[in-house]
Amino acid sequence: MIRLSGRFRSALIIGTQGIRSRKTRTFLSMVSLFLGVLAVVVVQVGAEVARSAQLADLELQAGKDGTRQAYLPGGGDVMRITEETLRGRDDGVAAINQMAIIGEPDVRPINPGAMPFEDGSMAYDPGGGAMVCDERGCRPMEQFTPQVPGQAIEVQIVALTGDVRQFRPFRPVAGEWLDFTGDPSLSPRIVINEEAAEGFRRHQVPAEMRVTGTTANPTPRIIGVVDDGSPQPTAYLRADELDTWRAPGGADDQGAGIQVMLAPTAGDLEQLLRARLVAAGVPADNLQFSTIDIRKSIARELALVRWIFLGMAGLVLLIGVAGILNVGLATVGERVEEFALRRAVGTPRSLLAGIVLAETLLTGLFTAVAAIGLSALGLTAISTVLGGREEFLRDLAFPWQAGVAGVIAGLVAGLLGGLIPAIRAARIPIATVMRA
Repeated sequence: MIRLSGRFRSALIIGTQGIRSRKTRTFLSMVSLFLGVLAVVVVQVGAEVARSAQLADLELQAGKDGTRQAYLPGGGDVMRITEETLRGRDDGVAAINQMAIIGEPDVRPINPGAMPFEDGSMAYDPGGGAMVCDERGCRPMEQFTPQVPGQAIEVQIVALTGDVRQFRPFRPVAGEWLDFTGDPSLSPRIVINEEAAEGFRRHQVPAEMRVTGTTANPTPRIIGVVDDGSPQPTAYLRADELDTWRAPGGADDQGAGIQVMLAPTAGDLEQLLRARLVAAGVPADNLQFSTIDIRKSIARELALVRWIFLGMAGLVLLIGVAGILNVGLATVGERVEEFALRRAVGTPRSLLAGIVLAETLLTGLFTAVAAIGLSALGLTAISTVLGGREEFLRDLAFPWQAGVAGVIAGLVAGLLGGLIPAIRAARIPIATVMRA
């Protein structure tokens, strides 16, 4: 073991001296290899950034991995029991989804069905029926308001029993988020998403909100804007502030959707909610909780894209390997007498091969460091310049996976490019020293 360690140390020292004495050839080898290693690093960086961006967007819409969720049936006492069970708990949130119209009363909203303002429009058939038109075409839509146009916007409202951001990490855009610590207000405070904010920016509508199942139309107050990843105009508010205006059983009769999100550690809360709902007459088969696992759903897609681009980067890397091989063979040809002389004084063939491999491996390692450094600087520049436009580009950190991939690519390229020259150096006969 000591002798092998000594040979390795000797090969490393002599290889370093060879690199220093042939700076031009080393530089040419690094240039030929640089693009290949850089391509591998960039692919890894891009894959990790894309994964983080896609994961962040999916978390906004679906929720964080590990969250337990269930969609409960409406009707009866389901909404009341759910709100009572979850209100005040920090390990579970209920979201009651309904539709609301904000603006002039008893008019047709500008975007029926809470359609996105960019993607949809309203049309009418010759018989006077309402048609919803979007990129998929036009189709009839049941109308709950008179066919009188007016200044009103339809949004999806999400009444919350607690802070949902622990499960869906909304990005703040302006203003503030809902405060669940104080008493409910008679004027519901709402936080809207960016699509709803765009609608209110385009259209000036009165501050009157009509929700099916309420006894009167409350006056909402917009206190903030968030990015929730949804293309549909959406408003978030406290459930108890909406309950102040709700008629008993009215929302249930209209089929409001109820989504429950629980922390992975809230097993007792899940059992309590399930027991209370079953006791109220809800069939146990309708209470199906599932665990969110969005990483698993996107893993195959991202892996496929990554392998495709890694294959393309591998082809570029092979060009660099060919460059190292070419320079290595030329260098060995020029050092035939040197290697023959070393053989004559007792240098083992394995050490001669180790000297050549040490040079190519060090060249690959230096190239990897340069490629990683350039990639890190480029990522920092992109984050600084474009971070204000795209949220996922803000405060980007260089992924360690890309650094490891770059080092491995450099070492593998150095090994492949130096293997044949190393074998050739080891096979140089001692008699060649007589040429000197």
